[in-house]
Amino acid sequence: MAPVSAPGEEMYALVERMYPLCRSITGDGVRATLDLVGEHVPLEVHEVPTGTQVLDWTVPQEWNIRDAYVADATGRRVVDFAASSLHVLGYSVPVARRMPLSELREHLYTLPEHPSWVPYRTSYYRPTWGFCLAQDTLDALPDGEYEVRIDSTLADGHLTYAEHVVPGQVPDEVIVSSHVCHPSLANDNLAGIAVATFLAKALAEEQPYYTYRFIYAPGTIGAITWLARNAERVDRVRHGLVLACAGDSGQLTYKKSRRGDAEIDRVLGHVLSQRPHELEEFTPYGYDERQYCSPGFDLGVGSLSRTPYAGYPEYHTSADDLDFVSPAAMEDTLAVCREAFGVLDRNRRYVNLSPYGEPQLGRRGLYDSLGGRSDAQQAQMAMLWVLSLSDGEHSLLDVAERAGLGFDSVVAAADALRDAGLIKA
Repeated sequence: MAPVSAPGEEMYALVERMYPLCRSITGDGVRATLDLVGEHVPLEVHEVPTGTQVLDWTVPQEWNIRDAYVADATGRRVVDFAASSLHVLGYSVPVARRMPLSELREHLYTLPEHPSWVPYRTSYYRPTWGFCLAQDTLDALPDGEYEVRIDSTLADGHLTYAEHVVPGQVPDEVIVSSHVCHPSLANDNLAGIAVATFLAKALAEEQPYYTYRFIYAPGTIGAITWLARNAERVDRVRHGLVLACAGDSGQLTYKKSRRGDAEIDRVLGHVLSQRPHELEEFTPYGYDERQYCSPGFDLGVGSLSRTPYAGYPEYHTSADDLDFVSPAAMEDTLAVCREAFGVLDRNRRYVNLSPYGEPQLGRRGLYDSLGGRSDAQQAQMAMLWVLSLSDGEHSLLDVAERAGLGFDSVVAAADALRDAGLIKA
């Protein structure tokens, strides 16, 4: 029998396969990425035509690229798209010219502070062209004439996004969103895509309470398109999480929803309280939480990452490579997501059916069930706290936080009391 690989190793293998693909906000790179995700979970892929009005935006022309390079007088490619998709300014219009280095420099982008790294740059909505390269490479280029070629197309086509739904016991939804538009950047956001995919696989085996909808879409315009196409049904969304930068070595960071006190905010705060972490307040800048939380929708959607948006030097550079992410970090992110959604799924409000005085637990066998347990005192306190706060207003998370008890202990107490006929949801 072949050995079973750990989830972290499988997620890393998916990141490795996605890494070489040239992704953008539209195009075949997005489709190829979704094809790889679709090998793990079935996807419903949506194609939205160029020119479609989506809220205040319009779906742009589709961009595809086949080849691009800068060649010196000998024909040697000194900058080559084939070596890395980062070498071309995203959405570059086609070009085929010869020009002196002095003219070419106006279209070159580098990071002087990190001379060996290649930056990631785009120009989605302003037609232009350019190349990204290491400052060291630029410094080594002699004056002279260079051949410049970008074999790309900008034409009417489609914006592509995909969904995967894990059915729940109720139609109320939790959305999990990850952006699929960045090229060869392992942490931002291939790690997020991989964690989302394996989270979907795990939830499918658990028969969750909520219905979980996984959204794989280009950043900003993709989330806006999803919202525009689902505006009449977003009232089903009870909670949501944007996953990004999920694979680096930093501690986990949770950015709250715009509401600041949404249930997902409290759940992530509770789950992360047992480990080193950062909690950030909402700002209208970052990933697609800002779209889901825009005031017209105001969904309870937060964002989970490790080192957050723009918080590490390697961000949006070639240094965000396969060595920057690890199986262990992705597995840790996945574990926290599973724990958080486990809390969401079980966070009920109960009503005490014997609210006048403390009910006699002994004659119902509830004390006997604790005999010999090392946590008997804690389990007894959990029962008493659940009875005390089961007024239809307090959730089990409220109980856990007020009593200073673990959520699992409170759920176990509630299950026992419900089975004994003392509380009901």
